[in-house]
Amino acid sequence: MVNYWVRTPQWLKRLSPRDITWGMPGDEPAVYLTFDDGPHPDITTFVLNELKKYDAKATFFCVGNNVARYPETYQRILADGHVTGNHTYDHMNGWQHDNFAYLKNIARAHQLIENRIFRPPYGRIKISQARKLVNANPAWKIYMWDIITGDFDKSITPAQCTAHAIDNLQPGSIVVFHDSEKAWDRMHIALPEVLRFCKEKGWQLKALPV
Repeated sequence: MVNYWVRTPQWLKRLSPRDITWGMPGDEPAVYLTFDDGPHPDITTFVLNELKKYDAKATFFCVGNNVARYPETYQRILADGHVTGNHTYDHMNGWQHDNFAYLKNIARAHQLIENRIFRPPYGRIKISQARKLVNANPAWKIYMWDIITGDFDKSITPAQCTAHAIDNLQPGSIVVFHDSEKAWDRMHIALPEVLRFCKEKGWQLKALPV
């Protein structure tokens, strides 16, 4: 049994600060695929090539030190018309750091990732940290998700990873994949299946608003 929610429960959404977005309005036939922890020169390139086959746009929440390490891959994300967001510079867990250190790490990543949209690594951010971001001038947008594929979970199969997404998808869903080595074995099987499924449903694949 997995030890995370594949589909984010409504009570958790209600308890979180209202400035945190867990899903998009479902009034148009669109799904929002997101990719955390990249860029990676091989894995992100695979993702970009798969998205291109379906004329799909997505959002990449990038770790700053990976952007510094692989600037060409980061520029390819932008050149292909996708959106990038901030995932801290060092994949930092907000629960384990004080506000000053956490926000400083975000600011360091922001020197490389210009958009002011943010996803906390592990989904872990203190309410005080979130408030400082959304009250900044200009303000940040914080995006979580309503479906997590579990591609990072080595205890599940690629088929289970695929089912996590397809069995829960609906218009407005924000879906989490990872363009990382840890997720590769499951992600590279699940992503093409999810793209095909959305195409068959007639759903657009869009990037999150910045």
